[in-house]
This record gives sequence, structure tokens and C-alpha cells, in this order.
Amino acid sequence: MSDVSLRQLELFAALPNFTTLSAAAAHLHISESALSQAITALERSVGEQLCVRRKARGLTLTPTGVEFARQARQIVTDTRELVLSAGRGEELRGPVKLGCYSTFASNVMPSLLEEFPKRHPGVQIEIMVGTNEQLLAALEGGRLDVALVYDVSLPTGLRKRNIYGTQLEAHLHPEHPLARAEALDLADLADEPYIQFDATPGTTNVLDAFAARGLEPVIAASVTEIGLVQALVARGLGYGLLMSRPNLVPLSLEGKPIVTRPLDPPVTVSHVVGIWPRDTWLTPRASALLDFAEETFGAPDQRSEQIIRCTLG
Repeated sequence: MSDVSLRQLELFAALPNFTTLSAAAAHLHISESALSQAITALERSVGEQLCVRRKARGLTLTPTGVEFARQARQIVTDTRELVLSAGRGEELRGPVKLGCYSTFASNVMPSLLEEFPKRHPGVQIEIMVGTNEQLLAALEGGRLDVALVYDVSLPTGLRKRNIYGTQLEAHLHPEHPLARAEALDLADLADEPYIQFDATPGTTNVLDAFAARGLEPVIAASVTEIGLVQALVARGLGYGLLMSRPNLVPLSLEGKPIVTRPLDPPVTVSHVVGIWPRDTWLTPRASALLDFAEETFGAPDQRSEQIIRCTLG
């Protein structure tokens, strides 16, 4: 077997993120012919076909190629970590690629981007905000180190760590009759106009919660932006049901007030979690970032419980 270079592994590790060779070459800042030659040389060294390249059908990795790309990505990551750790001593240094689910990104990312660098000035946070599908694909493709998402309907093959607890809460106009209550039963809301936040997996979870009680919401509007849900609620057009979030300002984008009330009994109790592929290890920088996120957003009693659980388990 001839020698395989780290550059060849780096190039091939990136291929699962692209459907054509030309798109991969453009992203990698290499000519398409040079990338094709690198893949051919790699296949010759391995002794197996790693991908199928057809102009009409684009780029497809073989099963061997998929596994080879995964292992190549880990080798490239480990090599980078080795170089970084050799030069940093006790100080963390280098990038961490963080993904965040779009609906709560504005509630958690500002704190992380402002405060974390004060503790670890040698670490640069690169962020991606997106849907579950986008973040999971980026994790699988090696474009993210870790992502913050709701611990709901996640696929297998992931490691995860709790960051903070969350549950569904009602958003109401301040003059809504139900706004005077300290907590609301889901049945109290069933006959009221509902401003539905239409997003996966939240929509299904809310409808299932109503159905479990033999109820069905009266949907007055269905929108895909949390800001629009809050704006409509603040104008008295209905109530909203959204997951609780840290740093929540009880105002709509128009500056109109909103009140939030917990549900009793609680509904859709969950966590925001940090996730990463089970077959990879967190870099020290990504691990430190999760430590900081849990410290910043997790309830004190929740953090103590997790520490005890880790100690015992």
C-alpha cells in the first residue's frame, strides 16, 4: 500500500457534505481535476472504490467510502487536536463549531458569545443556527462539534448532555382573563383561539398533549416564526404555547407586553441538550463550552443533581 497523506484524508472527509464533485472542490479551494486525482490516488492506496462520480448523478459514496470518510474525519480532528494541545499548555486554544436550534438561539447565544471568551480567550466560537434536520446533518458531516437542541424526537447514535430544563408555557395578552391565574390547566385553554407555532417537532408535541387529554385546540393562526406568535399574542389575537427559555423578555417585537404562565399539570417537560455523534469524542473546547452553558443556564438544583448522578454512575 502506498502512503496516504493527511491532505488526502482531509479532502475525502469533506465529501459527505456535498452532492457533486464541483461543489466539494469549490468549498475546499481546489480544482475539480485535482480533487478527482486525489480521490483516485486514495482509492488506489485503499484498494477499493470509495465513491461513484457521474456527471448526471453527482457524487455518491460507497458503503466503504462512508465509513472511510467517518474515520478519516476522526483522524484529521485528532491530528488537529494533537497540534493544538502541544502548543497550548494549560490554556484552551482553537475553534469550536457550535450549532443551535433556531427557536431559542437568541436566548442563549448572546450570553455564550459574550461571556465564554472572557473565560477562555484562546477559543473562537463558530456558530450555526438552524432546524433539527440541518443541525443533525451538519453533525453527521463533521461541520459541527456539538449542537444545542431540544431532547425530543432525536435519532439514535448520539451522545447528549443536559444543559437546562424546559417545558411548555402559555403566552397571553396581559388583559386576557386567564392571565390572572398563577398557573393554567391545558383544559382552560382548549376553547380559546390558539396561535400555533408550526415547527418540528413542537407542533406534533402540542397536539399530542391536547389529544392525550381528549382535547383539541382552536387554531386561529399557524405561523413558523416565534416572533410572530408573540406579536399576535401581544395584540390579543390568541394565546401561544412555547417552550420556556432563559433570558426571556416579556415583550413582542413591537414592544407590546406579554405574560407567561406555567401549565399545571406540566406539559412536554424536556431539556435542552448538547448532542454530538456517539462515535466521536468532544474536543476539550467543546466540552468546556457545554460546561459553561450548563453553568449559565441550568438551575442550581438541576446542576447538583447531575453532579451527584455522574458521581454515582
